[in-house]
Amino acid sequence: MNEYARRLDLPGLLAKKNFFLFGPRGTGKTHLIRSTLLGRTPAVRLYDLLDAGVLRRLARRPELIGEESQPNEVVVIDEVQKLPPLLDEVHRLIEARGTRFLLTGSSARKLRRGGANLLAGRAWTASLLPLASSEIPGFELVRYLNRGGLPFVYQSASPEEELASYVDTYLREEIQAEALTRNLGHFARFLDAIALVNGEELAYQTLASDTGIQAKTIRNYVEILKDTLLGFEVEAFRATKSRKAIARSRFYLFDIGVTNTLCQRGAIREKSELFGKAFEHFIMLELRAYLSYTRSRKALCYWRSTSQFEVDAVVGRDVAIEIKASDAVSDRDLRGLHALREEGLVARYLVVSLDPQPRRSHGVEIWPWQQFLAELWRGRVIG
Repeated sequence: MNEYARRLDLPGLLAKKNFFLFGPRGTGKTHLIRSTLLGRTPAVRLYDLLDAGVLRRLARRPELIGEESQPNEVVVIDEVQKLPPLLDEVHRLIEARGTRFLLTGSSARKLRRGGANLLAGRAWTASLLPLASSEIPGFELVRYLNRGGLPFVYQSASPEEELASYVDTYLREEIQAEALTRNLGHFARFLDAIALVNGEELAYQTLASDTGIQAKTIRNYVEILKDTLLGFEVEAFRATKSRKAIARSRFYLFDIGVTNTLCQRGAIREKSELFGKAFEHFIMLELRAYLSYTRSRKALCYWRSTSQFEVDAVVGRDVAIEIKASDAVSDRDLRGLHALREEGLVARYLVVSLDPQPRRSHGVEIWPWQQFLAELWRGRVIG
């Protein structure tokens, strides 16, 4: 596997607290643990529950963790959802010995549904997401928009086959094997439908009509995607007074490559309609990753008024961002930002685009995407 400069600082997090580390399969949790924790100080003891022998040993005697670990070691339990009762022993060791733990898995959903001990505030939560642009040496935009950010896909000689296999594996192993839904056929139809409306407002009745699945079931499926980090909701920014805002949220899948596969898209080429959709998705994923890795609690929202003014992203009260896959942003493209700017609620107004040079127009900053992302990851866009 190529080495990527992951933004999630596991040693720094573990110096502060015990952590659950969640993330979809294939994002590189185990590789990150091995590359950043093993062989360093403090020493790390790793229990990989995908190893059948390790799983059997700890299932028979969970207290082996306390008997085998040393006082100053960090204990990592990989894929902890395979053995939820183990968390009672983790809880005991935190209280009795102050042992520091990192507990990984694909999501907390199965743990919660099984009534597992989630340590009642004794562990915080972090997420590992698909690769962000700043983590990839020699980042290539068109390559990313076609392949997405799963490390094994981005570097693959056969990305389409990897993605097709990944989607099938998730349906079979993550959703069915963990009994997150009883009807796999319905869930597969829902995934195809939600991918087609990626980045659009969630309309449950429309999705129900398109799929033949009840709206309340659709809502449950959306929650499954959120809980397993396979998708995220972007709430509506509703603070505007003079222009009434739409209240419905938007929904994005966690990876562009997976979205492409579910939608059965062909190759994404510059200046195409698909390129524009994928480019917006990409910038939203970057914003989400930045907020997650910097542990910011600022809300990622979007704004659309009932009179159809629209802004793609509003982050806290720091910045409003319009995303345009254009190399010549016009005044018409700024209408939504100008309308929101009249409310005086947000500090900065930006367009992220394919423009070759940064410029300003009537109080709006227009940035090439490369410069925007460089400034974002330096902490100069969101305070």
